[in-house]
Amino acid sequence: MIQLTSRWGKQVDVKNPLPEYPRPNMVRDSYSNLNGEWEYCINQQAEAVEYDGKILVPFSPETALSGVQKIVMPEDYLHYRKVFTLPEGFIKDRVLLHFGAVDQECTVSLNGQVLGEHVGGYLAFHFDVTEHLVEGENVLTLCVKDRTEKAPHARGKQKLVRKGGMSSLFYTPQSGIWKTVWMESVADENVESLKITPMFDEAAVKVEVRAHMMSGEKKVDEIASGKEATSGESRIPDRAIRDTCESRQMQITVMDGEKVAAKVTTEITTNSAANLSKIGLGEVIIPLGEFTPWTPENPHLYDLKITYGQDEVTSYFGMRKFSVGKDKNGILRFFMNNKPFFFNGVLDQGYWPESLMTPPTEEALKYDIVKLKELGYNTIRKHIKIEPDRFYYLCDKLGMIVWQDMPNGGGDYNLLHVMYLTNVFSWYGRAIKDNHYGMFARKDEAGRKQYYEDLKGMVEQLYNYPSIAVWVPFNEGWGQFDATKATELIRSLDETRLVNEACGWFDQKGGDMYSIHNYLRKLKVKPKKDRVVALTEFGGYAFPIPGHMACEKEFGYKHYKTKEELTANYRRLWEEEIYLNLERGLSSSIYTQTSDIEEEINGLMTYDREESKFVEEELKALHAKLYEKFEKSS
Repeated sequence: MIQLTSRWGKQVDVKNPLPEYPRPNMVRDSYSNLNGEWEYCINQQAEAVEYDGKILVPFSPETALSGVQKIVMPEDYLHYRKVFTLPEGFIKDRVLLHFGAVDQECTVSLNGQVLGEHVGGYLAFHFDVTEHLVEGENVLTLCVKDRTEKAPHARGKQKLVRKGGMSSLFYTPQSGIWKTVWMESVADENVESLKITPMFDEAAVKVEVRAHMMSGEKKVDEIASGKEATSGESRIPDRAIRDTCESRQMQITVMDGEKVAAKVTTEITTNSAANLSKIGLGEVIIPLGEFTPWTPENPHLYDLKITYGQDEVTSYFGMRKFSVGKDKNGILRFFMNNKPFFFNGVLDQGYWPESLMTPPTEEALKYDIVKLKELGYNTIRKHIKIEPDRFYYLCDKLGMIVWQDMPNGGGDYNLLHVMYLTNVFSWYGRAIKDNHYGMFARKDEAGRKQYYEDLKGMVEQLYNYPSIAVWVPFNEGWGQFDATKATELIRSLDETRLVNEACGWFDQKGGDMYSIHNYLRKLKVKPKKDRVVALTEFGGYAFPIPGHMACEKEFGYKHYKTKEELTANYRRLWEEEIYLNLERGLSSSIYTQTSDIEEEINGLMTYDREESKFVEEELKALHAKLYEKFEKSS
């Protein structure tokens, strides 16, 4: 591997990497970032006897930016140690320790006491560490195990052993912490989570709040001690105590820029008096009247402030609607805000030469989104990866629609079955049922159960980001099983978005789209009666640029030698295949891909993002023409 470095990789502040607030859809003023230098050790023991040196968190040890560049093997343990002191005045009542993601399994301890364990390498998790903190220096340790394809957990494009031509589609594995580690302090009574649902047709927004409420016992103690009093008395009747504990007031303010668009006061309540000690629920539908829709051209956002006791959090939302309907010709189309809409997008892996899945800086994340918008795309299919939340926030702010894949898992795949035969014979991927667990490397029952837990976690974690339009539970049969059940789970969690049930092949006839991956033959489609026709991967044209390649081996579906030759064949794709199929029901196109990655050299840009491979003005013109033709045909 040839080590490339992007311009952003050279700008990383090693004393304060990725300092931005990591959870932009629920913000508090309390924030302490633990990114930076930690100690690390890679051994084959469940304990760290001594540490090997320093690692720059949140970059995985396999990456150049981590300062380690060692692959953690299945038999290894990866250990971390961080000594920290809380900022003066940081503690309110409770302190929460957050991890953006740790790949794949970890045990977390603070000051020698185990906080808990987590399984799954892509989702955020946290611990209440209040009772484990000490004055002065605190010692945080992690023990991580990552078996990549040797375990059934979600792993995405990571692979330890790569053999065969199609193995170029998989990349260097990575382990351990790869998203921001941070802390916040909250009041005893605090907002735990928000669920924000734009109700486009009703001109309203629904806000659901899950909150921690003080236990009845603690409330009684405070009242008895005189911390709370009514009319000068130190105690109030037991029934009043119960009533106080059963409900709390919550105020929600919707802001449109500097203007207050709506303001309501509602209640957070527990289900019964017996449930006083844990979680309260609040739900309110807020009418907005006339509103400004969110679109890629005008990504208008409303700010949201929730005040609950001493706790205050801010968030935001966009008013938009994704659905399926018939156009003026009776053909099924995707609709956005009740109008036919064409998703013109790019397959986006989100990899960086110096840091793999972790962006080196926020500006690096932003660059890709802005570049794709400038080229005339309106959609990113986030492929087999869950990004840091800042990515979705930037898409919301900049106006880029997201199709979100669930990272694949299961055992080691039979590439003949899931890649070679399906690419060559289009019928093959339409004829096989996915309840044959052995064929799809899904025999492990615990792994199948973990998949559903991760899928549910992904939908819940990303639900509030308005830019997300589509959930993609499976791609090309990689670890696929019982896809219709996955769609049912998604529908139960989120009725506001579309589902691409089995992207590419091994279609089980569910979801909202008839998905096509087409790299080897001329595209010709016809309308379907039950689902929208969607081209969800195509292109993959390769063009090597010396000095900007990470590997000597080159992979692409077709190879070209100049920018002009590559652009001419891209133009041919659009003129001979995309445009001609618009009237036949084609309603999306997802080109492969944003950038080169390792052996894959089929990007719009090189891996380091220093060279654009196409004549950009021609791409802009082709995409503008696409939107004009689609509007006329639908």
